[in-house]
Amino acid sequence: MRVCLVLLGVLAAAPAGAQPSGAIDVVTEVRAAIGAHDLDRADAIFASRRAERGTTPEIIEALSWLGRGALAENQLDRANRYARETQQLAVASLGRRALDSVPSLATALGASIEVQAQVQGQRGQRSDAVYFLQRQLEIYKDTSIHKRIQKNVNLLSLEGQPAPALDRSEFLGAPPPSLEALKGKVLVLFFWAHWCPDCKIQGPILAELLAKYRTQGLTVVAPTQRFGYVAGGAPAGPDEELRYIVQVRDKYYGFLADLPVPVSEANHQLYGVSSTPTVVLVDRNGIVKLYHPGRMTNEELEQQIRPLLTSSSAEARN
Repeated sequence: MRVCLVLLGVLAAAPAGAQPSGAIDVVTEVRAAIGAHDLDRADAIFASRRAERGTTPEIIEALSWLGRGALAENQLDRANRYARETQQLAVASLGRRALDSVPSLATALGASIEVQAQVQGQRGQRSDAVYFLQRQLEIYKDTSIHKRIQKNVNLLSLEGQPAPALDRSEFLGAPPPSLEALKGKVLVLFFWAHWCPDCKIQGPILAELLAKYRTQGLTVVAPTQRFGYVAGGAPAGPDEELRYIVQVRDKYYGFLADLPVPVSEANHQLYGVSSTPTVVLVDRNGIVKLYHPGRMTNEELEQQIRPLLTSSSAEARN
């Protein structure tokens, strides 16, 4: 259930997409009914709006929310039915257009893939779910939903596996060591973004835990990336944005001044960082013990870290 709840919490922040001028926002209506745990009402709203408007991109996005709502209510057959129909309609509606040319369809398609994989995972078919996601990655590797799909691969399969190596070619602060060189440490990978308000809440929590446990072998590496803009969404070139990232780091993340901050979209792609913050906890042997999109409280994260600190560096290297 933890994987499903993390996923649904992240999805709750998904953009609703543009609506026709003057039209009732069907996505908002459906989401409100789902939020009230009234899936039948959400379904009725969807059916009514679809009859009025036809199968528009916004209607398809609303259908994707029905899939997410059914998954949240543990109605797996219903969730899978909604998700499969969403994918079929989104692909048909796109035709030869690029996926990201229609934001509502990109949102709907990404959600439909997630829900189908999560249904398989909850049914105990994790290998099938990962295979399905990997096939979708091949299809959509150059689109905006790549990270979203990779996130779900990681949610289903990354824990218990060696942490993937980071791109260390560009960085702020200290040169990032390789993950191999960090064996013997308990490592928190803190994926953040300069625009992310939740990251600014997560940062002080990590700073407090690092101060408390650094002498016992805890360390932090904090990958980030460029997004093509700075404050207020103003477009920015790579150098300008990098200077802005430094300003944000120094203002909100003072504890990172002497810690490695790799700057690479490749790292966010590899770790499926479609939402920030994403926290990855790696044990002294370099094995991922926790993959968590979204914020964690001090108590939640400390509960995960403390058992890993009981292993000595010597034991880790044996």
